[in-house]
Amino acid sequence: MRSAYLSIAAFATAALATALVAPRAQADAPPPAALAVLNLDYLDTSGEPTDQTATHQRRAADFVGALRRDLAANGRYRIVPMSCGTAPCEAAMDPSELQKAARAAGAKLVMLVGVHKVSTLIQLVKIQIADEEQGQIVFDRFATFRGDTDEAWQKAESFLARDVLQSAPP
Repeated sequence: MRSAYLSIAAFATAALATALVAPRAQADAPPPAALAVLNLDYLDTSGEPTDQTATHQRRAADFVGALRRDLAANGRYRIVPMSCGTAPCEAAMDPSELQKAARAAGAKLVMLVGVHKVSTLIQLVKIQIADEEQGQIVFDRFATFRGDTDEAWQKAESFLARDVLQSAPP
C-alpha cells in the first residue's frame, strides 16, 4: 500500500513539474513561420472526353483551402495572403515578381503546388516551398494519387499536409 502512495506522490510531483515547465517550453518555441500558399496549378492531359474543368477548379480550390487550414491549425505556420496585383499569384510567374509579392505580404516561405492528371486513374502532385529570404527551394516533394474523386483529392491533401508538417523546415 505504501508503494502505491509513493507512486501517486511521484506521479503528482511529475505532473506538477510538467505543468510548471510546459508554459516556459511553449514560450521558448519559435513563432510560426509566415507561409504563403499559392493557388494550385492544374494540368489535365488525360484525354478524357468529358469536360471536367469546373469540377477540377472546385477540387483545386478545396485542396488549397484544406492545405492552408491544416498547416495553420498545427501552429507551425502562419498562413499569409499574397497578392500579385490584379492577377492571382501563380507558380508560372517570374520568380522575382513572386519574391517581391512574398516580401510585401511578409511571407518568409512560399508554397507552390501543382497537380497533373495523367490518366483517368493517376494524378501527379508536386509541392515545393521556397524560402524567400534564402532565395532557394527548401522543401520539394513529388507524389502520386489514384483517382479523380473528392475523396481521392482529400486523402492526397491530408497526406501531403502531414508530410509538410513532418519534413519541411519552419
